[in-house]
Amino acid sequence: MTPDEILKGLYDQTLVGNAPTVLDLTHQALDMGMDPQTLLFDALIPSLEEVGARFERGDFFVPEMLIAGRAMAGAMEVLRPLLADTGVETIGKFVMGTVKGDVHDIGKNLVNIMLEGAGFEVIDLGVQVAPEKFVEAVAAHKPDIVGFSAFLTTTMPMFKANINALQKAGLRESVVVMVGGAPVTQEYADAVGADGYASDASATVRKAKELIHRRRALAPA
Repeated sequence: MTPDEILKGLYDQTLVGNAPTVLDLTHQALDMGMDPQTLLFDALIPSLEEVGARFERGDFFVPEMLIAGRAMAGAMEVLRPLLADTGVETIGKFVMGTVKGDVHDIGKNLVNIMLEGAGFEVIDLGVQVAPEKFVEAVAAHKPDIVGFSAFLTTTMPMFKANINALQKAGLRESVVVMVGGAPVTQEYADAVGADGYASDASATVRKAKELIHRRRALAPA
């Protein structure tokens, strides 16, 4: 296969979620000496962006997004250490976790895959994450954004508890706070004092880029 055929194959097979073929093509490309950044920016990211666009149009649904995301995640396992070696710049750093009392992670995991596919470095704290764990992670990793995910209405008040914990630790002003999850609304996000809300994985990527861009534009030179 030519490099162009491999890039087209990676794009097409990621789009349909064919994980074994995506992994095989990734290995083929590296064996041929292709640049990991080329695979990421010319095939994998554009494919995942198309997945997001189709989801927003209603042509794709959550299962299609999940299998495409998993296909890309397999390729990223191979490419991540190589990209680190080449010093590829990330868009920003994103700490993510499902709040204390909530063990749901499918939505969070999909968001993580989409963020990573868009060029973010993602630190996933898992589920049942207590406020002090978020505080520790923000202090240690110094992310651009921290994301709180909740699937249950009963755990949504943890958003406010987490923000209060960041405030108490003197870290609230140093990080953008995003919230999301099935029962969450923009109104609720505003009420708890979050900086951003997104209704799905594709919207999260777009909103995260917008919030980071806005923050950096306001930062003193």
